[in-house]
Amino acid sequence: MVWRINNSVDEFILLGLTSNPQIQLILFPIFSVIYLITLMGNSLIILVTITENSLQTPMYFFLTNLSFIDISYSSAIVPRMLKDLLSLRKTISFGQCAGQMYIGASLAYTEFILLPIMAYDRYIAICYPLYYTTIMNRIVCVRIVFITWVGGFVLPIFLITFVFRLPMCDRNEINHFVCELPEVIVLACTDLFTIQYSIFVLGTMLVMIPVTFILISYMKIIATILKMTSAAGRRKTFSTCASHIIVVTLFYSTIAATYIKPTSIYSQEEDKMIAVVYTVLTPMLNPLIYTLRNKEVKAAFTNIRKKLYIFSNVLP
Repeated sequence: MVWRINNSVDEFILLGLTSNPQIQLILFPIFSVIYLITLMGNSLIILVTITENSLQTPMYFFLTNLSFIDISYSSAIVPRMLKDLLSLRKTISFGQCAGQMYIGASLAYTEFILLPIMAYDRYIAICYPLYYTTIMNRIVCVRIVFITWVGGFVLPIFLITFVFRLPMCDRNEINHFVCELPEVIVLACTDLFTIQYSIFVLGTMLVMIPVTFILISYMKIIATILKMTSAAGRRKTFSTCASHIIVVTLFYSTIAATYIKPTSIYSQEEDKMIAVVYTVLTPMLNPLIYTLRNKEVKAAFTNIRKKLYIFSNVLP
């Protein structure tokens, strides 16, 4: 894949979150800790869902993929941001910028597809429990996830290729800590109205289609829950969906705040703060949200701790 075509820009300069060296030194340990928590939390989710027989269900299979997305997405952005916080000159080559944008977009697209699938899984489990194991069997789940990942990495190719074909006219300062699509586009020496409007329409479709699907799924889920005679059953069923609802709200709201808004209210500083949420904080919060509200996952963690304790006592 050739990203660079007739462009005079060899590298970009990332201006980062702030130009204040003191604030940069404060942010470095904070983001370092958040990144470590992200890696540990999501890795534990993957470990516990793979090793515990009680979690060998479609819901946790999809959750494992979500955790892997969070690890990959955070690792594609945060280490570079940490390096730049300690660097005087925050340069990134043309190819690295294109690669970072492509990987970030691909993982975001994959999550765009995965979250509605997770909602559909809950819909089938709650509304059609007798047919759940038949509809969401292992082969179906593997095929769905395979298509999700392939679709996530194929869809952004055309957009990213188009963006990096634009003439940059020697302007190479990106007012951001990451090669973000809106920030790179404003450097182009061409009419931006049509491009920005097209991105607005595309962003609206990318958010509204899965969100509509998720809303329809949960409307039917809520209708089924309200028909349950047992209050304890209603609480337990809603609890399994609450974590997913929180993750969906956090993910789509921050993406919408970046890509679905008029250019008249565009603010680079505000966009950087929003980007911190979905690139740094959300990957850390997802495993916490699922473990804090999920009794099955917490029970699985307890079982692993017990096994490790027994194993450590057996060792000489």
